[in-house]
Amino acid sequence: MRNNRRYKPKIVGKKYRINNWIRSPKVNVINEEGQQLGVLTIQEAMDLATKAGLDLVEVSPIADPPVCRIMDYGKFQYQQNRSQQKKSKKVEIKGVRLSFKIGQHDLSVKQKQVCKFLEQGHKVKIELRLRGRERAFKDRAKELMHQFIQDLGENYKVDKPLSQQGSLITTIITKNN
Repeated sequence: MRNNRRYKPKIVGKKYRINNWIRSPKVNVINEEGQQLGVLTIQEAMDLATKAGLDLVEVSPIADPPVCRIMDYGKFQYQQNRSQQKKSKKVEIKGVRLSFKIGQHDLSVKQKQVCKFLEQGHKVKIELRLRGRERAFKDRAKELMHQFIQDLGENYKVDKPLSQQGSLITTIITKNN
């Protein structure tokens, strides 16, 4: 038996067949207001959809007969994408750079900035870069980082402990839940 290559059901997005791609002879139809219109032939359902200037979308192909809804498919697809984006909340890693010779006021400004990022739900990467002769005082630099983290308070947890890569000392912290 020869395979028919022409017929490929148009499954758009998440498996929704629309308009002429619906293959069932009879469908259960729901109008744009959400009211049940009952079981109609596919042609009657298509006529209702075209009169309304909307699409006929097969929302439940498993049911017997399949459930189709009269709606604006472009708007429906847009709303589906928006809801998926809202579900997947993005957590950014914000960065704060310190220097070895940072003043006390500058340190407090950086701490306020870190607290603001943590309140917004972001992770914060704190970096301290050692330059030139500062590399000889790595212990004091780590001490400065520990003091900075302790001054933030108890409303955070350390995701990644202090690590040193060359002349850069980093750590990542997040807000406690």
